[in-house]
Amino acid sequence: MSQHLPLKGQTGLKRIFNAFNYSMSGFKSAFKNEAAFRQIIYLNLVLLPISFLLDISKVEHILLIIVGLFAIMVELLNSAIEAVVDRISLDRHPLAKIAKDMGSAAQFMALSIITITWIAVIFL
Repeated sequence: MSQHLPLKGQTGLKRIFNAFNYSMSGFKSAFKNEAAFRQIIYLNLVLLPISFLLDISKVEHILLIIVGLFAIMVELLNSAIEAVVDRISLDRHPLAKIAKDMGSAAQFMALSIITITWIAVIFL
C-alpha cells in the first residue's frame, strides 16, 4: 500500500524525531497524572542505587534493572488502557471494569516479577 493513512504523520528522520517527542510527552503526562506511575519511578529510584551496592554478577545486575524497567512499561500500558476506557465513557460498565482490572493485574504481575527477581538474586 503506497498511500499513507491520513493520520499516520511523517516518514524517515522526521518520524523518528516526532516519535521521540511523543514518547517524552507520554512520560511527562504519566508522571504528572498517574500516582501509580510515580510510585513505580520512585521504587526504581530506590532499587537502582541499591543494586549497585550488591555483590552480584553483571548479568544479575542487568536483570534487576530490566525488571524495574519492565514494571515502568507495564504501568504506562495500564495507564493508557485506563485513559482510553475513561475517554470512551466515565459510566460504570462491566467491560470497562474488566479492562481496568486486567491492566491492574498486569501491573501486579510486574511487581511480583520484581519481588521474585530481587529475592532470587539476593538470597539464592
